[in-house]
Amino acid sequence: MNSKKFTKIICAAAVVAAMTFSGCSDLTGLTGGDKSAEQPAATSATKTVAVTEAAPNKPESNAKISDARNTPAVRVAKTVGPAVVGITNKAVARDFFDRTVETEGVGSGVIFKSDGYIITNNHVIAGAKEIIVSLSDGNTVNGTLIGTDEMTDIAVVKVDAKDLPTATLGNSDEVVVGEPAIAIGNPMGLEFQGSVTVGVISALNRTLDLNDKRVKLFQTDAAISPGNSGGALVNADGEVIGINSAKLATMGVEGMGFAIPINTVKAIVEELMSKGYVARPYLGVTIFDKPTAARYGYQLTIDKGVYVFQVAIDSPAGRAGFRRGDIILSIDGKAVNSVTDVRSEVAAHKVGDKVKVLLDRDGKQDTVEVALEEMPQPSNQ
Repeated sequence: MNSKKFTKIICAAAVVAAMTFSGCSDLTGLTGGDKSAEQPAATSATKTVAVTEAAPNKPESNAKISDARNTPAVRVAKTVGPAVVGITNKAVARDFFDRTVETEGVGSGVIFKSDGYIITNNHVIAGAKEIIVSLSDGNTVNGTLIGTDEMTDIAVVKVDAKDLPTATLGNSDEVVVGEPAIAIGNPMGLEFQGSVTVGVISALNRTLDLNDKRVKLFQTDAAISPGNSGGALVNADGEVIGINSAKLATMGVEGMGFAIPINTVKAIVEELMSKGYVARPYLGVTIFDKPTAARYGYQLTIDKGVYVFQVAIDSPAGRAGFRRGDIILSIDGKAVNSVTDVRSEVAAHKVGDKVKVLLDRDGKQDTVEVALEEMPQPSNQ
């Protein structure tokens, strides 16, 4: 181990994140604790149906409106709106005094198959003991979690129903900056179910680093508030081009909402429906850059690369001979100087691919070939 490069210090610097998911609109709150939508791993719920209040935004008449009033937003509200649902997450958590409390939060979802399959965000259903789906016709149906992917913040929920209205999924590769963007969801809860907001696509491929993960998103100025997460971002042709997921929560910042491109969502949903999780390659190392080392109370003194703190023996890196104290300088010729860099380079490959990793070990550089394997799934998968 390179003890001079990696030493324990007494105090770690606090790291303040400017980026937060829009998440569920919390309905109960916790004293001195996190909200319900931030708890891990949801479970399935029994399937029951109950009729609630009349559907929101139901038109008073079928009178034809003028061409001037029949804007893309009006047409989208009529065609896509019925496929956007409310998702209530009922969970159990601990309060400040370590007492068990029931919590409840609300997000949104998009029906993409008429037999009850719904796309939403992982953080909308995270920690749920019961998932309740509120349909646009006023019915509520208990849902079952099919699969979830924390890295892309996508989840699939299934309800026991047939002939449901569905949204058409578009092609996010064709989206251009400046085109209309229409967001549909449930800001602040079911009281505002089916709200429609209008804006434009502000930017493409916004790269945001969230919890050491690099995610590419659409940026839009269509209003996206807590509770909108999991809802639809739609183009003027009535096609879903993104799933609303995050909002920049910094004082004084307005008009900066984010959505996961629908082409990314399609690939994730396909794997979730086939096996309940997304297979990804991994190295099998715990690595530190300067910021992550500081979080754990260490001072890292290297000019470039990332420090290998721990190596799993039964892993690709373990089999390739990685050791604690190694410094990863590049992967397939691309320099890596942060935890996010390493994870992004590995994620760009497929299970079974071989990558060349340049290591610095005690001042000597060597290139090691690593065969990437599928990342082990948690035991509850």
